[in-house]
Amino acid sequence: MKRSSLKSYLLLITLFTAAAGFRLQRLDLRPMHTDEAVHAVKFGDYLESGQYRYDPQEYHGPTLYVFSLLPARILNITETESLSEGLLRIVPVFFGLGLILLLLPLRRGIGWTAVIASGFMTAVSPVMVFYSRYYIQETLFVFFALGMAVSGYRYALRPGWITAALSGLSAGLLAATKETGVIVFFAMGTSLAAVFALHVRAGDRGRNPHAYRKRHAAVFLASALITAGILFSSFLTHPQGILESFRSFPAYLQRASDPVHVHPWYYYFQLLGFWHVQGRPFWSEGSILLLAGAGMAGVFRSRPYPGMDRGLIRFFAFTAVILSLVFSLIPYKTPWNLLCFHQIFIVLAGIGVAVLIHRCRTVRSGILIAALLAAGAVHLVWQSALLNGRYSSDPGNPWVYSHPGGDLALISADMERLASAAPGGYETPIEIIFPDHEYWPLPWTLRHFSKTGWFSEADLTSRSAPVVLASPEAEAGLIRKLYEMPPPGQRDLYLPLFDGYRELRPGAEICGYVRKDLWDLLQQNRQTDALSSSKERRTIPAAR
Repeated sequence: MKRSSLKSYLLLITLFTAAAGFRLQRLDLRPMHTDEAVHAVKFGDYLESGQYRYDPQEYHGPTLYVFSLLPARILNITETESLSEGLLRIVPVFFGLGLILLLLPLRRGIGWTAVIASGFMTAVSPVMVFYSRYYIQETLFVFFALGMAVSGYRYALRPGWITAALSGLSAGLLAATKETGVIVFFAMGTSLAAVFALHVRAGDRGRNPHAYRKRHAAVFLASALITAGILFSSFLTHPQGILESFRSFPAYLQRASDPVHVHPWYYYFQLLGFWHVQGRPFWSEGSILLLAGAGMAGVFRSRPYPGMDRGLIRFFAFTAVILSLVFSLIPYKTPWNLLCFHQIFIVLAGIGVAVLIHRCRTVRSGILIAALLAAGAVHLVWQSALLNGRYSSDPGNPWVYSHPGGDLALISADMERLASAAPGGYETPIEIIFPDHEYWPLPWTLRHFSKTGWFSEADLTSRSAPVVLASPEAEAGLIRKLYEMPPPGQRDLYLPLFDGYRELRPGAEICGYVRKDLWDLLQQNRQTDALSSSKERRTIPAAR
């Protein structure tokens, strides 16, 4: 191995280690988002029952749950209440780190400089770090999409059934992760056709077209279909899941018209380019977009720098443009949907760094470009540290989307105190009333409580539980149930559970009520804790 290559490998390992440090630090810092909680509870059901049934209406594909089994099995966890935020989020962390390693096979087509630069930006990009710590499918989706492109490129270099099978495996995993995989297939297929057309038009005979054989296409398709079929059918125990996967597309189109998530066409580029909320810093990954533009110049230049594979750069450029256009034109938008094309922009940005370095003709221009690149790098690191630390659940964070804030921790603390004071502990009955089942992420937050009932309106046919959590919209029915329906002498007095205003999410208020006898026990418990704390403070010796 050449010394230069050894240094490059060591540098990539260093970047991988730094990326791990960014992603693994305090995985439980941010409260679980609604979507994270839904997937956590769904995985808990899978973990406990050992059975998975694909639902075309919600939850997306099974890959997130299947890969989540590994850390759970390693730690011998078999029930939902033993799961933690950190354990679940380690799965997207793993695939987020894997994105850096996936860049390594591209070194023959884009060069070591571009690989290292792309690896650095993948390691510290605020949005890539943020959603690598998010228990949703998106990081896995990006990994499989990039994996399909990388293995396809390796096949183009040396056609064979192994690389064809690996590309098919990635395609199958992509399809089994999210319905939007069809958009990636369309974008990459269109880009591949465009690159091939340009290749033929230019008369480039650098590769033998006869090497791309039909049996390799059959291997690709078989690998993709078998992989997706095994996962959708829950390892062949639920064959109906394969048919249900095709029924997911009408459901996805129906969700795409949800007005709650409709945003203008430029929404994704606004998030990436410039985002600011009063009283918060300015956020931007514009440096990546600008460098990606420099990398895309390789589409139009015959040879931006030595060792560059012009066809590969064209493929990435066309794919990035098509994906970003399609996702931007779809009215339904959530911030994490941009990860797929942003990762490709990051690869192009790495190529842009290589282009700029190659075009340095004087010492002065080299110093200027080095200073600009260093400033952009520091800016990305600074933003990533803040957005994944101090502002990890702050509304001023561009990647925080309808996210629970600090109130969720207060609600959890109140419920833990209640369990400590109540004779039944975690078996204390709780009634949760939210119209349209808008109580998430409570099912995850209250996973330790074994007797919880979930209602969209007050159940007037049964007696109220000693603890009630409800939205303000449900209070009219709840008051009727508590004080109008019971006959005289059988009415229980309920008092507020929380000390003040509480929100599940921004604008989603939650009210808590506890029966008088249990409220008295809770107050006694609080007084006891206060006395104990006071005694501990008095016994602490004064500092000298």
